[in-house]
Amino acid sequence: MLAGTNWLGVVVSVVVAIVVGFVWYSRFLFLNSWVAGIGKGPEFAQRPNPMNYVVMIVASFVQALFLDALIRIMGSTGVAGGVLAGTIVWLGFVATTSAANAAFAARGWKVWGIEAGNHLVTLALMGIVLSLMA
Repeated sequence: MLAGTNWLGVVVSVVVAIVVGFVWYSRFLFLNSWVAGIGKGPEFAQRPNPMNYVVMIVASFVQALFLDALIRIMGSTGVAGGVLAGTIVWLGFVATTSAANAAFAARGWKVWGIEAGNHLVTLALMGIVLSLMA
């Protein structure tokens, strides 16, 4: 699986995931709705646990690594191929498992939409990066 890995593309994809997350969960987009939806107060967003960022970076690295492998297996190229690969991963694994979790957690579908939307955009952009840099 690691043979032929596009390491630069993987690293750029991690940076993309970080940027998307910071923008997506900013006060200009979905931060306030998300914080209210998960039942936390405003102070929750003001003092995040630094370990959260470590987990996000490691998780994004693993996502990018596996998405790169999938793109190579699919032979995807270009923007459309990258979006397709990211969307396939999102629809087949992320949207489905997170929807089941959301149903049992009873946090509401608005929270699910915010979180799943972040993952869809991130995976689609990672797919583009990895396809174009292949």
